[in-house]
Amino acid sequence: MAAHAMTTTPVSSVRASVARACNVLGRVPRPLLQLMFRLSVASVFIKAGLTKIASWETTVQLFADEYKVPVLPPELAATMAATFELGCSTLLLVGFATRAATLPLLGMIAVIQTFVYPHAYPEHLTWASLLLFLLTRGAGPWSLDRAVGLEPPSARGA
Repeated sequence: MAAHAMTTTPVSSVRASVARACNVLGRVPRPLLQLMFRLSVASVFIKAGLTKIASWETTVQLFADEYKVPVLPPELAATMAATFELGCSTLLLVGFATRAATLPLLGMIAVIQTFVYPHAYPEHLTWASLLLFLLTRGAGPWSLDRAVGLEPPSARGA
């Protein structure tokens, strides 16, 4: 029996340590996570949008030769991409119309994953996960959405 007690003690100690760690991690405020998610995903799309507008002729050529988005002419696809990347990312940065701003970006990710870079799913899954969190949970209390009443105060801190 003494040997059995010795083997369960380290396991119990590990479980208690894991429980304490989970308790500490569970105290990270959701508003901080929401802000970090907004900033991180917006930074990816803003960088892409700025790159597109920095050399417009190259961008249109890239859409014509490499991206080959079906149905849309390259000029229109490039214009839509740059507009959504810059516009929706700006909205995410300030937390205004956040839920609506996630939708075009999620659509872009779906198109890119399906038609342009089907093997880039790790990045696309990461971006989509952050956007889906924001779509379903909102921008959080540290946002213009909350300040202007687009997000209900009842979700505060949740």
